[in-house]
Amino acid sequence: MREQLYQCLIELTNKKWSSKLLQHYTGSSISKPMIRRFMKFYQINEKEMEHSADDYQTLHDFFMRTLHSEARTIDKGDLHVTSPVDAMLADSGVIEPDSVITVKGKPYSVEEMLGDKSKAAFYTGGHYMVLYLSPAHYHRIHSPADGTVVDRWTLGKHSYPVNRIGLAYGKAPLAKNYRDITELQHSKAKMAIVKVGAMFVNSIERTHENPVWKQGEEVAYFNFGSTVVMLFEPDTFVQDNQYSVPCEVKVGQKLGILKEGNV
Repeated sequence: MREQLYQCLIELTNKKWSSKLLQHYTGSSISKPMIRRFMKFYQINEKEMEHSADDYQTLHDFFMRTLHSEARTIDKGDLHVTSPVDAMLADSGVIEPDSVITVKGKPYSVEEMLGDKSKAAFYTGGHYMVLYLSPAHYHRIHSPADGTVVDRWTLGKHSYPVNRIGLAYGKAPLAKNYRDITELQHSKAKMAIVKVGAMFVNSIERTHENPVWKQGEEVAYFNFGSTVVMLFEPDTFVQDNQYSVPCEVKVGQKLGILKEGNV
């Protein structure tokens, strides 16, 4: 009953007109007074920011804020996989034999997420990580490893919430929302970085189209809080045992290693 009520309310509010209204407001100068209030409510550290909050003319511009170069340290390593975002590590585990991941007790089809049965087969039995960005998080996305882009594509038209409630009661947002997907080849291992759009704002902007990614470099940004799902092929990734979900992670923080015996 709760799930049906939630989905009904989302369908009523998640319309083109409401998305346009939100985008118009956040992109307008009338939203500027909300920046300081937003920062106070979410306890955002201004000292990390490259520019003062007063330099931003709209709430949208503030969402896209950059950090100064010393704000994040990239734990570089040939076999390291680092966090591509500041986020909550919401879930992680093994991709099941039927190409399903279970997030917050709800099954998600990797085949549907990637839009391709043959691609999903590569990751069956592998590892997944779900990284959730709230509206308060730094919104820019960085490469988790050195590698070569072997494919990239987009899927989906509409988006639903990807927060805790959305994952529990939404219509499989990780597999149905608008998503921008990159497959990255790291030596002999391959990973998929699935960038998932959030409710109202689908836009995920790529900041370069280079065929080679360098660990820690910026590759894209979200226009609103959202989610990144990382998929790894079987026997190619070991997550650091210090992480118990849910927990906060930062850009450049080592999440685990690619197994040397398979690369």
